[in-house]
Amino acid sequence: MKTEEKTISQPAEKLRYLSELTVFQDLSPREMEELNRVTTMSTVPKGRVFYRPEEPGEVLFILKDGRVQLYRISPEGKKLVISTLGPHTLFGEMALLGAKMHNTFAEALDDCLICVMSRADLERLIVNKPQVAVRILEVTGKRLRDAEERLENMAFKGIPARLANLLLRLADEQATHLPADGDQQPGDIVGLTHQDLAESVGTYRETATQVLNDLKADGLIEIGRKRITILDRDRLSEVANS
Repeated sequence: MKTEEKTISQPAEKLRYLSELTVFQDLSPREMEELNRVTTMSTVPKGRVFYRPEEPGEVLFILKDGRVQLYRISPEGKKLVISTLGPHTLFGEMALLGAKMHNTFAEALDDCLICVMSRADLERLIVNKPQVAVRILEVTGKRLRDAEERLENMAFKGIPARLANLLLRLADEQATHLPADGDQQPGDIVGLTHQDLAESVGTYRETATQVLNDLKADGLIEIGRKRITILDRDRLSEVANS
């Protein structure tokens, strides 16, 4: 991870956050204090690519605030979004299985607050607390299921179905972390451009824009600046399953 990010120094704040994570809920107060000692928490500004394929370190990232996009670049320079992660998610956990984030970039889509733990410290933790490994494997399993679903959609579904499926999933994910100011409502998808959506379903921006305009014309969604609102979830689900 790049060292340019601002490190958060308040140990109490970090400890409180770590204690809220499901993956660490089985730890004793003493074990939580040790976890607090071996982890660092940093702010990453919006637009910063803070992990690149050539990075030598093997670490576990824990996202507290903001969104992170994981993606790969093809030899031809085409970007393919692997996942867009929201608050309270882990990534980099494949290091436990001896696999690095091969060919993967991690970019902050918002100003992010990220906790970082080395592979060595994580391995020591799970030796003493195997339940942590079980919970991390649950996270990994869900991510693999999501990846399999995306691959199936890529192979067997057209662009409208893929995009409708993505919109439904993003709306559900963002609904679990709605801001307190009330600006975002359930059914809203914010912070993503048409280019972001296109890269997530493996198509071109022009194609994604045309499909979105078709969905809007049919009354299924409303489109704003980096905001899409689902108006008819049932009909959008029909498109996603077509």
